[in-house]
Amino acid sequence: MYSSIELFSGTGGLALGLQKSGFDHRALLEWDKDSCDNIKANIERGFPLVQNWNVIQTDVKLVHYDDFGEGIKLVAGGPPCQPFSLGGKHQAYNDKRDMFPEAVRAVRELKPQAFIFENVKGLLRKSFSTYFNYIILQLSHPEVTIKDGMTWLEHLKALEEYHTSVGDHGLSYNVVFRLVNAADYGVPQSRHRVIIVGFRNDLNANWSFPDATHSQDALRYSKWISGEYWEEHKIAKAKRPTISETERLRIRKATERGELLGRWQTVRDAFLGLSDPRKSQRNSKFENHEFRAGAKPYPGHSGSVMDEPSKTLKAGDHGVPGGENMIVLDDGSLRYYTVRESARLQTFPDEYVFHGSWTESMRQIGNAVPVQLANIIGSSVYHQLERLNEYEKQRHSGYKAV
Repeated sequence: MYSSIELFSGTGGLALGLQKSGFDHRALLEWDKDSCDNIKANIERGFPLVQNWNVIQTDVKLVHYDDFGEGIKLVAGGPPCQPFSLGGKHQAYNDKRDMFPEAVRAVRELKPQAFIFENVKGLLRKSFSTYFNYIILQLSHPEVTIKDGMTWLEHLKALEEYHTSVGDHGLSYNVVFRLVNAADYGVPQSRHRVIIVGFRNDLNANWSFPDATHSQDALRYSKWISGEYWEEHKIAKAKRPTISETERLRIRKATERGELLGRWQTVRDAFLGLSDPRKSQRNSKFENHEFRAGAKPYPGHSGSVMDEPSKTLKAGDHGVPGGENMIVLDDGSLRYYTVRESARLQTFPDEYVFHGSWTESMRQIGNAVPVQLANIIGSSVYHQLERLNEYEKQRHSGYKAV
């Protein structure tokens, strides 16, 4: 296993996915006490994936990375997204919660072979394009630091000049990014996130983002052409929704071009095995599966439907936005997701328990990286590092033989 450090770990979604992919977290850094307490509670419960985690509640600005020793292969994290979120105040570099400078510092001081950072799609908003370029250049050349008295635009200019110059570039990274939809990787939720991945440029990495494993076309085919989706869920023909023949023909044409991927996972898929919390909340074998009353629609927030991926779960600036955390049931009624249902939509294991109130647990879950997405990205990066490090071993052994 390769050692890693994770910043802004929240309640552990990214960390769980990376742990499953083979990384061993030397430390998880998070300032929010409730999130740290939740991870620690799962450690105390004996949840196996987190048993060796070193969870440190701290402000990352105060961290001395030389305390964690050498040999860190990966730095990962999800810098606070409120400065860039569509639901936030869009202040970016004017927002004190912008923690990308701290992500860059961690890379500069730890010099990992690779890094993975995640953020909201608002980071790619046109109005932020210059600042996003600034982030990428800082991660590409973390040793080109901002000088006292410099504005960020002056620093950007210095980075651009350095990036386009010739000669020895010191510690530098080859950085790529992509806007991905978690649904395309088997997460039962439409959740668009920016993933930034970098490899140290002395490694000669040859990496690209993993191909999608699931598709909307495959879901449509399984519903309206083969009918397998409805049969799998034992939905009687009389209760299935209908579409026009024109739409059916369009789907058939769109899906006849080649082999389909796995189908997008839906809310109904995610809830398999869970009982109706309104009827069995006291006897449920699943923790965090308690019914919460009071769900009501309002303009722009109408809940997610059963037979599509869920809308994006959100933490919310002022509590939980109702629409993103509600479900429209088969009879047309609305209710809130339970904490366990929300955790499944973020692909947390059922054994991973949330210990706060409903609102606090939903905040943590809404802020998390889906475990499945983190695992797929992490596994791809891990295998690339394995290849690179094996090549280095062989190269050095060849030198010794000579």
